[in-house]
Amino acid sequence: MMFLPSRRWRVLIRRHGPTSPVWRRRTAMGLGAVSIGLAALLFATLADDASALFARLARTYFWLPLLVTPLGFAGIAWATGRFAPEAAGSGIPQVIAAAQNPTRAMRLLISPRAALLKFGFTIAALLCGASVGREGPTVQISAAILSWHHRLFRAPMRASMIIAGGAAGVAAAFNTPLAGVTFAIEELADAYEQRVALLVMTTILIAGIVSLGLAGDYVYFGVVGEHLKVDAVLRIAPVAGVAGGISGGLFARAMLNIGGTRDRWFPVLKDRPVVWALLCGIVVAVIGVVTGLTWGTGYAAARAIVDGSHAPYWFGPAKLTTTLATAASGLPGGIFAPSLATGAGLGALLRPLFPNDPGGAVVLLGMVAYFTGVVRAPLTAVIIIVEATASRGLIMPLFLSALIAHATSALVCKERLYHGLAKPWRIALAQSPKAQPARGPLPRPAPDAG
Repeated sequence: MMFLPSRRWRVLIRRHGPTSPVWRRRTAMGLGAVSIGLAALLFATLADDASALFARLARTYFWLPLLVTPLGFAGIAWATGRFAPEAAGSGIPQVIAAAQNPTRAMRLLISPRAALLKFGFTIAALLCGASVGREGPTVQISAAILSWHHRLFRAPMRASMIIAGGAAGVAAAFNTPLAGVTFAIEELADAYEQRVALLVMTTILIAGIVSLGLAGDYVYFGVVGEHLKVDAVLRIAPVAGVAGGISGGLFARAMLNIGGTRDRWFPVLKDRPVVWALLCGIVVAVIGVVTGLTWGTGYAAARAIVDGSHAPYWFGPAKLTTTLATAASGLPGGIFAPSLATGAGLGALLRPLFPNDPGGAVVLLGMVAYFTGVVRAPLTAVIIIVEATASRGLIMPLFLSALIAHATSALVCKERLYHGLAKPWRIALAQSPKAQPARGPLPRPAPDAG
């Protein structure tokens, strides 16, 4: 009589006790989320310090970027190709590909080695003036952190965990929890189920509490309390949406096709990625020295424009060009923050067209339109802008501008940017031998995957 209850208890403990798979998975998720919050905060601090250091040196020695930037581009491109080709580019396409094959990706695209090198190479890129952001790399690093914790606790890794880690990275990078959820819906998950939603929200909550507790409650681009009347919305939003959709769509199309275009026009550079990166670095250096504003993430310039500063009219096109050149070089680094800065420059161009309307609101409509045109994720774009500027009074005008930009961009570039960039990584995962060790090299994707 005592045997059955004892056996029943052993079964219950094995299935639901502290060593059970469900509790190992929960522990991995909880500790992983805490680690994501800490890593995102450290990454943000070091990235901002790196950008500020380079900006100070560039102001003091105007000629220095003409040497440091091209040589830095070449050196980072060589090191990336030699030691961690999986760390090239934004990081978001790698996470999208990883969600399709979590088991293989744990040893390649989202391995601890890939995350550490992504961290270091992105900081190095900012130290040499590259027009990159830290948000995309944070997504890949966060997914790798969650993957490592699941391996540590011997919990099965699923696509939903990768999605949760990447979404928590977006939330922690911008201090925008809702944007993390919408980013998971629009970009990372093909089929967004209730179980994925719970994992995403739980991971974001824990990572956000850690980041918020240490960094405080800050607004990324400053507070914008302006409003627009209905007639102003109907005048400004279509103009911003079409302009942002066209320019953002052209940027996305250039990103997707630049590798093939380079190989057709400059075939001698096809198998010389270091020389190509050097040339891209020269473009970034020359534009940066001439303008003095296009270095790094562009965060400071974007915030100044949102606050009402009169930016030069060429800032938006110049920032777009340096961001495209940096991304084409294959350097590790994201395009989130540079795209928002470019969008702010577009908003500055629109402001003189509507002189009697609130300038900050016009800039935000241009910013959300361009960002939507690039990534084709209107919900994420609006939520990021609203949370990053506390502009809840503009949420409906922002949605109108984003939806128009989304439709316009689709006419210019048929394929969504991140999903197009993820294709070579999916192919690379599928072609890698199954028995390849964790530290083995990953087949380098096509040049237009950076």
